[in-house]
Formats: sequence, C-alpha cells, structure tokens
Amino acid sequence: MYKSTCVFSGSSNRKLAEAIAAYLELPLGRCRLPRFSDGELFVEIEENVRGADVYVIQSTCSPVNDHLMELLVMVDALKRASAGSITAVIPYYGYARQDRKSAPRTPITAKLVADLLSASGVNRVVSMDLHAAQIQGFFNMPFDHLFAMPVFLEHLRPRFSEPPVFVSPDAGGTERTRAYAKRMDADLAIIDKRREKANVSEVMHVIGDVTDRECVILDDMIDTAGTLVNAAAALRAKGAKKVIAAATHPVLSGPAIERIVKSELEEVIVTDSIPLPPGAAETGKIRVLSVANLLGEAIKRIHHSDSVSSLFV
Repeated sequence: MYKSTCVFSGSSNRKLAEAIAAYLELPLGRCRLPRFSDGELFVEIEENVRGADVYVIQSTCSPVNDHLMELLVMVDALKRASAGSITAVIPYYGYARQDRKSAPRTPITAKLVADLLSASGVNRVVSMDLHAAQIQGFFNMPFDHLFAMPVFLEHLRPRFSEPPVFVSPDAGGTERTRAYAKRMDADLAIIDKRREKANVSEVMHVIGDVTDRECVILDDMIDTAGTLVNAAAALRAKGAKKVIAAATHPVLSGPAIERIVKSELEEVIVTDSIPLPPGAAETGKIRVLSVANLLGEAIKRIHHSDSVSSLFV
C-alpha cells in the first residue's frame, strides 16, 4: 500500500528544508514551535500524519542544545500522532566529536545522542559526513551516511587544468581525502599534527609533495579554523602554489572567520548543511554549495526502497 510522505522542518535550517521539499515537489508540513515563558519548547503538528512516512529535517547546529531538544520534541509529537515511520534527517550531527573516551571520566556524547533519538521514537537516521564513521554503530536502527563529495567534485573538477593535490588535515581524514583523490586521479598529502587540547592544534609535518602544486584541504567541519589555517600555512611554507579548502559543515565558531580572512587560504568551500554565522558571507572567501538536491534524492530513494549508496559510486 502506498504511504504518503510528509516533510517537516525544525528551526535550525529552514532554508535548506524548503529547498529539499521543493526538490521532492512536496510542501513542508505545517507545525508550530512556540515556547513557554520559561523557554520550554512546545510543538504542535497541524496536519494529519497518521500512517505517513515522515521526514524531519533538523541540523543540530548552534545553539546545539536547543536544536537537539527541538528535534526530540518534534519526533515525540509525531509518534503520538501515529506517524507510520519517522526519519530524522540530520545534515550536521552535533556532539559527534566525543565518539570515544579520550581520557578517564569523560562522556561519549555521540552515543548519548543516538540513545536519545532512539528513545524519542526515531525509526531511521540520515546524516552527512559524520566526524567519525563508527557513530553509525551507535544506532540499532537503519542509518544512511551521506557524503557531500558529489557536490564538491562537481564544483572542483572544472576549476583545475591539472588535478590538484588533495590534503587531509590529519591522519583521521585520510580515507575521505583518498576517495576524492581517486575520483580526480589526483595526488594525496597528509598533515601530521599534534593536538594538545580541544580546539588547539599544532602542525608538525607535511607528508607528500606539494611544491608548485595547487592544494585542496578536505575536512568534515570547520570549527575554530585553527587546524585549517595552520595546515594552509604549512602547505604554503612547503611551496604550494595555491591553497583552498573544502569542508562540509561550516560551524565557524569563535575566531574562525577572522582567522580565515587573515590566512593563506584563497577560498573556503562549504555546504548549506548548517547556516553560515553572521559576517561569514561578507568575507568574500567563503563559498556555499547546496546539498538540498542530494538530501532530497536520498529521501526519495529511501521512500521507494532504492539504493542510496549508488549516489556515491
């Protein structure tokens, strides 16, 4: 039996949700998201979702706690309204950096968020460019891990007369960087860095030949931009002709924008998985690519039980 499809949006990235709905040729579901006077969230679904396949689009970006709680409350409301299935489409999965115990007596928040989503009534999760791929294993439900790679490659291919050097800013991102290099028949380089504490990094060595080459640094997110700026400086010091960066999630917290403006980077390419913070668009160095069609196509394939992984072959 054909089930209807409903797409709802939280408040974290309404513009992206509208673009996804437009790709799917569906209206966004009607819901109200008021607050009580003390700040508590209240959700009211304003249309019938009984038996429907519902997709809730919500990035857990800043303010992350508000947006995460909003997602959980929306899911609970949909579950109590007898939705047939609920898929949380989380383009940016917050709290992902704490994916293991890195020191004694520390939490694993990526697992905690997974448990919260499961307890709220989510049946499936769709996310993009997780900070660590093993986060998928924290869920006892279907998890579709998408990649912004097709969007970035479509933009990057026409820009270079010769394949650039794709650079991983740390050892953990080597697999992601290798995938890009393979698809453009390009070379690979790695930044060897040592992180003394959170949001502070020190570049140590550049592994690979970047002399007189155009370089593209790849990462899943840009937070304070310390790693990115240090990597760009190290590449230029090793003789790189030009350095640009591509990262899926533009968190851009703290001094990130100021660092990027003053850095050796010619351009930083990001996606609209989360909205740019104030002032970022005016720098002239940050370009935003949309992942709305990619997310919309993934939703369409999930609904029709088609392959999602074939999007990234």
